[in-house]
Amino acid sequence: MKFSYLYVILIFTVAFSSCKKDFLDAKPNTNIVTPTSLDEFQAMLENVDYLNRSTPALLQISSDDYIFSDFAAWQGTFFNAERNSYIWAKDLFEGQKDVKDWNIGYSSIFICNNVLEGLDKLANAEVNKKQWNNLKGWALFMRAYLLYDLVRSFSPAYDIHTSSIELGMPIRLKSGIDKVEHRSSVEQTYNQIFSDLNQSVALLQPGIAAANRERPSKVAAMALYARIYLSMRNYRQAESYADSTLNLYSTLIDYNLVSLTEKTPFSMNNTETILSTTVITNYYNIVQTVEAITAVTINPELYNLYENNDLRKRIYFGTNILGSLYMKFGYAGSYPAPFTGLATDEIYLIKAECQARRNEVQGALVTLNTLLTHRYKTGTFIPLTANDATDALSKILTERRKELIWRSLRWTDLKRLNKEGAAIFLSRELNGIRYTLFPNDPKYVFPIPDEEIELSGIQQNQR
Repeated sequence: MKFSYLYVILIFTVAFSSCKKDFLDAKPNTNIVTPTSLDEFQAMLENVDYLNRSTPALLQISSDDYIFSDFAAWQGTFFNAERNSYIWAKDLFEGQKDVKDWNIGYSSIFICNNVLEGLDKLANAEVNKKQWNNLKGWALFMRAYLLYDLVRSFSPAYDIHTSSIELGMPIRLKSGIDKVEHRSSVEQTYNQIFSDLNQSVALLQPGIAAANRERPSKVAAMALYARIYLSMRNYRQAESYADSTLNLYSTLIDYNLVSLTEKTPFSMNNTETILSTTVITNYYNIVQTVEAITAVTINPELYNLYENNDLRKRIYFGTNILGSLYMKFGYAGSYPAPFTGLATDEIYLIKAECQARRNEVQGALVTLNTLLTHRYKTGTFIPLTANDATDALSKILTERRKELIWRSLRWTDLKRLNKEGAAIFLSRELNGIRYTLFPNDPKYVFPIPDEEIELSGIQQNQR
């Protein structure tokens, strides 16, 4: 834990010190960080490179959204984890240093903790209470959001029968860097996430900041509840919070009004986005949403699921100089990283899935078709029907696969669906060798970086 915290302290020193030349010679400690005003705390939370661009990229590069163009492209990747994630190797990092999937998440939590401690010191001062409340809600929400991204990466899928004994995440609630926090259980980790979310709901602004969708809101809190409960397979709660989200905000984009040819079809502040976040940038290049990335191409099995009148087939994908398919810029606008935030399309899909799981077949289809009418060429969409709840669920999960491509959600879905008995096998062939990831394989849980194990002595995951 110390590694990531020392790094972020250095950033704070640059931001908030008088920039004296000798500050680099000082021993890093929490006292270096000295913001004291609400505006300074807001500036810390607006550090989007940490708080909003910190989703672990491993969730995306381990999924089956893509394939490498050839063996040479696989060999030519810069990071060990890019190669090893593709074949689900046991030794994922293979000595790789500075694993940002772990470090950035905890560095960002450090920022939230500093803000929360600073705000507590101002609690009785004469400050703008509305701003104070929103900033506290903002910091609590982001700490929950960040911790959830970490636990879905580095811990097993939530299971009500085993969560109390399986290894969760170290829970950091203070800005101090010297105390080592050992791993809590999965259940304790989720309890902390919900504790932060519960507090944030009463403090956050109710509406989405239309021009600043990197800021959380009460709508975002409801959407995050829905996402988390779905991953926990608590479908009753997931549907309840999906309803709460859609009651507050339910806008969908009509893809007939979106350019089919632009490489940047959406703006960062598009009307479907509830909260804008992305994966860590300039790290694992193969997931970047730019035409120049030719090492990988879209999984043809996934691409072939899209019908010709499905506008997503042309809006989501383009053809690069090799004639291969690449992922265009998504809901992150022109930012060259996969969007991982919260959006209304995901909430409609959560709602539909939960309805199907409780045998509300017609309601599930109405919810799903509401989304799909915004995705097909006008006048061509034939509303989906289903024979029963099983058939409806199958169609909903297929549409979830197509709609939420490249958003780092597939890996989490595979973990929970295999817990449901879906028995999904992933298989890839590379240089004549077949690699297979079996359902519920321990390799669905990423290893803790070696540097963290050496510094803190926390327990490593079994793979």
